[in-house]
Amino acid sequence: MLTSKVWLAALLVSRTALGLGCDPSMSLSVRMIDSIVSRGQGKEGSGASTSLIELGIFQSALRRSIDYHCPGKERCPQWSTYLQQSIASSIPSLLNASQDTFLPLDRLSVGNAMLFNHGSSYNATELTAIAALRESINLQPRNNLAGYWYYVYPNWSYLDGMYSFAPFYIHHTIRLAPENFTTVAQDLVLQLSLLWQHCRQDSSGLLVHGYDALKTAVWADPITGGSPIVWGRSQGWFLMALIDTLEMLHDVEHAEAWMLLHTCFVKLADAIARAADKERRAWWQVVDRPESHGNFIESSGSAMYIYALRKGVRLGYLHPRLALVAGKAYEYIIDNFVDVSANGSLSYNGTVAVCSLNSTATYEVSLVYRLRWYVTLRFRAVLCHSADHVQ
Repeated sequence: MLTSKVWLAALLVSRTALGLGCDPSMSLSVRMIDSIVSRGQGKEGSGASTSLIELGIFQSALRRSIDYHCPGKERCPQWSTYLQQSIASSIPSLLNASQDTFLPLDRLSVGNAMLFNHGSSYNATELTAIAALRESINLQPRNNLAGYWYYVYPNWSYLDGMYSFAPFYIHHTIRLAPENFTTVAQDLVLQLSLLWQHCRQDSSGLLVHGYDALKTAVWADPITGGSPIVWGRSQGWFLMALIDTLEMLHDVEHAEAWMLLHTCFVKLADAIARAADKERRAWWQVVDRPESHGNFIESSGSAMYIYALRKGVRLGYLHPRLALVAGKAYEYIIDNFVDVSANGSLSYNGTVAVCSLNSTATYEVSLVYRLRWYVTLRFRAVLCHSADHVQ
């Protein structure tokens, strides 16, 4: 659930990584991060419920860019300092576990950045925030199926929150509470499985936005409780949650959980690949209604799919043919949605503002917040950082 002022910095695929012949020193990932830093973006301050996922995904992108691009480069100190400032700006709003539960599950994306940062800084305040975020999971309301509410809407579970929830949940456990691993892994699999069971379309293999466990919402399917349409970005959050969680589970002794999530990942990745627009090669805002009146190719969901598909192939979890699907989509979004300003800074255009189930959730409503074009980095895409080296 994102407002029109939300932007997601993310892991920008360089043309070099896909063999498109750009000078590595001028890769798009470097230019995008430099553009964000130069504009002073990526720090807490909006107070919006969605601002924390903005911060979390930016911090992830910046950390990975530092790891990949920085050795021996002059920009390293500036990027590292900026990352510390971004993390520090998000801490004050996360120190109370009870209050944290009034925020969407998206809040947990910041926790991942803190966990990675903690390994080098051992900052006591960060540890307090990490502990509060972890405790907030224990306090998070659940529906009658034991599925977590995404936000304040009673008994509604969304795909959206899984990108922040699943990697943080398992990452925290591996790093700081390994004695709880079996219990956490079982609960994590439950959360992902419930969404899979209630949101998956048998006909397409795609996932709708969310479900109401009580089936009382105006939009709820009378059998599954699922919402009526496949929103591109929510499905993108879920697909990325699967690949990032699989990577974390890969070296841990819990083969049953890994195999179950891997099966879901492969099935969903194949379904998403089949749903790509044949001519434009990217994906529609309402994925299961291509060419319908008012629908449009949407850039943020498309970029999320590119990230997950490329990473899945690189890690050996997906068939190599899916790299070709992702590569064609990447070329399309770079050619159509990356904007270069007169001073050389980059913006990312063509994203949808928001799509919420706090409505009738019909196809028509999903298009109310139509395509937005931003000249100043209001980008919501997960623009994969160096596709062959995404972590």
